[in-house]
Amino acid sequence: MVQTSKINANGIEIGVIGGTEPDNSYISLTDIAKYKNSEDPRMVITNWMSSYSTIDFLAVWEEIHNSDDFNRLEFQSVRNERGRHIMTPKQWIERMQAKGIISKAGKYGGTYAHSDIAFEFASWISPEFKLYIIKDYQRLKKDEADLLNVALFGKRARDWRKAHPEETKRGENIRDYASAEELIVLINLENFNAEWISQGLSQQERLQKLRSVAYKQTEILKNNAAKRKLGATNPNLLKGGEKDAN
Repeated sequence: MVQTSKINANGIEIGVIGGTEPDNSYISLTDIAKYKNSEDPRMVITNWMSSYSTIDFLAVWEEIHNSDDFNRLEFQSVRNERGRHIMTPKQWIERMQAKGIISKAGKYGGTYAHSDIAFEFASWISPEFKLYIIKDYQRLKKDEADLLNVALFGKRARDWRKAHPEETKRGENIRDYASAEELIVLINLENFNAEWISQGLSQQERLQKLRSVAYKQTEILKNNAAKRKLGATNPNLLKGGEKDAN
């Protein structure tokens, strides 16, 4: 598991892994738990997961997002146990075949959870702290989305809006003014970015690679468009060029 980003919630750094889309983002419960107990965050997570209301919430999440693999029979067995139960992230993952929580060892180890679950945990920790997490998480997502704009257009969306106030008032954005070639490249960049995120590349590493891809693909598409235009004007010109090249 490779951590790809961090958010800062009122001075607390919280690791984030996964893609730019919310459905792909997992947030460190271990880092969130440190807000309540920096010495033993694992106990904080276990206490939260040992509540029946928590496992009910987790079960609903798994039913929605992991319906094929979620072990419903095992969940019902746990749910019907009498008295207080103890549930750790590892137990939940293994017994329920859960996907919403990830628990790993290593440099960026700890317990991570899908953003839906992480926000629920943060609410249990502190509603105020949750708002700080959401605020910087939204900032992170905007930065990730703007990464493609910087790679392709050389500027952030907010810089374009500042330079084009009238267009912004009409609800237009930087991508509305992209050429057909640029829109094609943008789709390709999204695919490359998703792959590099899964490989654990940092935002800066991805930006460098995306810029290189954007330049190369844009030049290829522009050259092809120029050839098509030239051929439509005088097809013999293209034929002559091909003969010369041979």
